[in-house]
Amino acid sequence: MKLIPLFVAIIISLTTMAQSSRDTDFYLLVGTYTNEQKTNGIHVYTFNAQTGDFQEKSKMTDITNASFLTISKDKKNVYAVSEGGQGKGLNAYSFDMASGKLTFLNNGSAGGNGPCYVSVDDKKQLVFAGNYGGGSLSATRLKEDGSLSSETQVIQHEGSSLNKSRQDKPHVHAVVLSPDNKYLLVPDLGTDKVNVYRVDPSNTQPLSPASPAFSTVNAGGGPRHLAFHPSGKYAYLILEMEGAIAAFDFKNGKLEQKQTITMLAPGFTGKVGAADIHISPDGKFLYGSNRGEANEIVVYSIGKDGKLTLAGRQSSLINTPRNFAIDPTGNFLLVGNQNGNDIAIFKRDTNTGLLTSTGKTIQVDKPVCLKFVSRK
Repeated sequence: MKLIPLFVAIIISLTTMAQSSRDTDFYLLVGTYTNEQKTNGIHVYTFNAQTGDFQEKSKMTDITNASFLTISKDKKNVYAVSEGGQGKGLNAYSFDMASGKLTFLNNGSAGGNGPCYVSVDDKKQLVFAGNYGGGSLSATRLKEDGSLSSETQVIQHEGSSLNKSRQDKPHVHAVVLSPDNKYLLVPDLGTDKVNVYRVDPSNTQPLSPASPAFSTVNAGGGPRHLAFHPSGKYAYLILEMEGAIAAFDFKNGKLEQKQTITMLAPGFTGKVGAADIHISPDGKFLYGSNRGEANEIVVYSIGKDGKLTLAGRQSSLINTPRNFAIDPTGNFLLVGNQNGNDIAIFKRDTNTGLLTSTGKTIQVDKPVCLKFVSRK
């Protein structure tokens, strides 16, 4: 009689272990700048968030300078911007979750020159692209299979700011949807503004200016990427040129700035190039990357009021960290070393937020965008 409870306990244990394995099993998609041999593009790896182990599954090389990627919420499609050459503009792919393979669907305009960012709404109705070179953004309607339609709204920004060598005209650097998908936030490095648009997929022109239509930052700051806190109450903006992070309260499409905190170490006088920004899944820590001569990931703790406090820095094994990603479990942080031609894998201390090298690296040329997606 005692064998039956033991058998049941074993079955429950095995089921729990299998479920746990699935919960830590991800695909890692990596966008790259094209190398001279043209042997890179969009790479797909498996990644285990318990061990930090990885394995390449597939590779798509029929795209030039796949500098930014996004994955649809249903995990069936991937969208990539191409900064030039073959596939210039906006590219749509289907994604096979079983094999990890990408299949090209079609190509469309990003609505301007120098596309650098792409995002897609949760219902897969619209895909948004931001153009650094042209200072514009676009909203393109999607077909049922996730491919791009010919229906595209283009919005051209105007203006300039303090630094005439880099801010003589608009430079849209990101198109980030609010957690409820009702607003699109658009940092513009050239005008020192975060423009805010209402999103209405039922309208033929789905984007319209919110009220207020923008929020300004310090002149010469250079807004780049933006991340929302998991609560949706706070938004954080990395300022590329200033090397700082601005914290905002966010409610009903309105940004109210409450803090600007430097990323620079005391006495630092070298070149600055703040780039990417992410928040840990538990909402306790924020990470920002700084290129230039700093080459580091800066770690901040997030207070109950949403304000930031410096927690630490990680500079070893980092070389031009244009982009990085935190796996969805929060166990690991991966840094794309654009000029190091690898991805450094760091273990996160979930209590302190600090990073420790695992000694593991993914060898890939010019990695500039990292995205995780669950394999469940």
